[in-house]
Amino acid sequence: MRIGELAEITGASPRALRNYESAGLIRSERADNGYRVYGVGTAGRVRNIRHLLDAGLTLADVQCFRACLDGDMTTAPPSPEGLRIARERLAVIDARIAAQTAARDRLARALEAVPAASGVRDRGGRGGPARAPSDARRAVTAASTG
Repeated sequence: MRIGELAEITGASPRALRNYESAGLIRSERADNGYRVYGVGTAGRVRNIRHLLDAGLTLADVQCFRACLDGDMTTAPPSPEGLRIARERLAVIDARIAAQTAARDRLARALEAVPAASGVRDRGGRGGPARAPSDARRAVTAASTG
């Protein structure tokens, strides 16, 4: 099947399929006209790749599952290596969430520190007075250093 057909039946974009191929996760042959031609089993492999990516793994993480990509990964029991990779990825995601939450909290505190009656109109349309960029910058600087 050609790349457009594979994309249609798997929900992956042609660009994603080329990316999976360049990562060595799927293979194609070249037809006489230069078009990529994929085997029938490639669709299941792509579905498994997408399943892992949708679960939060990266393409580099998926590389470790190469030997398992032809089976039904949605029902198979996870391997110890698969569990290790998933736990490591979860820890990375948790750390990113914590960092973003901390940044959000600092920004919220900075904005709360700006006087409500600063006389600057709300440009965001969310009610309440907007802060002039210089006011917000000073408040953010104060919150991040204090």
